[in-house]
Amino acid sequence: MEIVVTEEIIARQPPEAQAIIRALLAQIARMQSRIAKLEAEVEELRRQVKGATPQNSSLPPSAQHPHAKPKPRVRKGKKRRGGQPGHTKHERALIPTEECNQVVSLKPTACRRCGSKLSGSDVDPLRHQVWELPEIKPHVTEYQRHRLDCQCGATTCAALPPGVPHGQSGPRLMAFTALLMAYYRQSKRRTAEFLETVLGQPCSAALTVKIQTKVTNAARPAYEELAAALPSQTHVNADETATKEQNGKAWLWTFVAQYFTVFSIRGTRAATAVDELLTEAFGGIVTCDRAKMYWRVGRVQWCWAHLKRDFQALIDRGDSQAKRLGYDLRRMTCKLFEHWGDYRHGRISRAAFVRRMTPVRREVERLLLRGIASNNKSFVGMCRELYDHREWLWQFVGHEEVEPTNNAGERALRHAVIWRKLSFGTQSAGGSRFVETMLTVIETCRQQRRNAFDYLTDAVQAHLNGHSAPSLLSGP
Repeated sequence: MEIVVTEEIIARQPPEAQAIIRALLAQIARMQSRIAKLEAEVEELRRQVKGATPQNSSLPPSAQHPHAKPKPRVRKGKKRRGGQPGHTKHERALIPTEECNQVVSLKPTACRRCGSKLSGSDVDPLRHQVWELPEIKPHVTEYQRHRLDCQCGATTCAALPPGVPHGQSGPRLMAFTALLMAYYRQSKRRTAEFLETVLGQPCSAALTVKIQTKVTNAARPAYEELAAALPSQTHVNADETATKEQNGKAWLWTFVAQYFTVFSIRGTRAATAVDELLTEAFGGIVTCDRAKMYWRVGRVQWCWAHLKRDFQALIDRGDSQAKRLGYDLRRMTCKLFEHWGDYRHGRISRAAFVRRMTPVRREVERLLLRGIASNNKSFVGMCRELYDHREWLWQFVGHEEVEPTNNAGERALRHAVIWRKLSFGTQSAGGSRFVETMLTVIETCRQQRRNAFDYLTDAVQAHLNGHSAPSLLSGP
């Protein structure tokens, strides 16, 4: 039951009690007003979070499922799903007859109307081709090592030829198994099951572990060569993501150069990882987010895609002053990307792009000064940090090889993020070496338009012959 305290009830109380009751009633009224205001703010935040996506908020792209479908912005039309009447037909082109494995000639024996007997051949028959997988059988080579006795009493056994593995898995099988686990993100049990049921290759989860160790040892020299070449690059894109090793925290780092990419799993996110990978010899520019472990590099390009999300976060706040500043900064960011798009697609020259960026830079720095002068605690720190390091906002204007975003780093890391979500990290240091080596080879081959399977096969074969893997620095 709700108790209603009226003035009549208060008037019947002693003066001291009346003062206490009125003070308590005033305090209750203030608390009720504050509760109502907080409930309204919570409801507004729930509404914002419910519809927040990396496209309309400060959420990073990794927060969204890779196969998430964006909400349609327009109403669906009245057209039915699928091809529309009159659309251009798309079909697989027929290959030449002489390239077919088998040609079956089909001739009718009787007329379909009167039943009369038919003979002869059609000079231009209708061609119908059916594609089918060949029966997959493992190619097994048996090496019979004879052991012969000598008249001196010694027994000599023939050695295996150079390049023949001591195990039962050949170079192509080992390369394919490694790609199934690293490139196609299959677990060890699923990989073993696929090899056994589809390829007819007896396999177990334990064998896949042995194969991944051999492939890691084969490709590791090429990986170390790429890692040693990182400090000599004039520009790299850098990014990192959390992972696990033996159920402990770890970080997967990626550094993308012009022609190759290096991944590394480290137990820390501290700047020491940057020091170890780039070393003191690095004199180039690092494109990255505003994480402070990259600051020690000295020459940094902050990613404007990340900054745009930061400006969107200002808009999402309830503070009207922050919202106005966020709108102004986001407007200039959109203008920046508009000029960059014109330059990248060849619609304007480099000199014209630099001229267009001058007023954009002047306006952005003016807005940052406005944010600093506001003394608004919700964004004054961010504005001061951006203004104090304003040169890190515009490296892409003065250096042609630098882009305004870290898209190259995030694209390279995307495959690794999906792998991490499916595998939950690695279970040993050896597993981490396999992952970083394979991710490096796969992404570098993609950059160089090389066939990753062919490269890994050559690397394993070279390792079996006692040679180093082919270099990935020289390109395909």
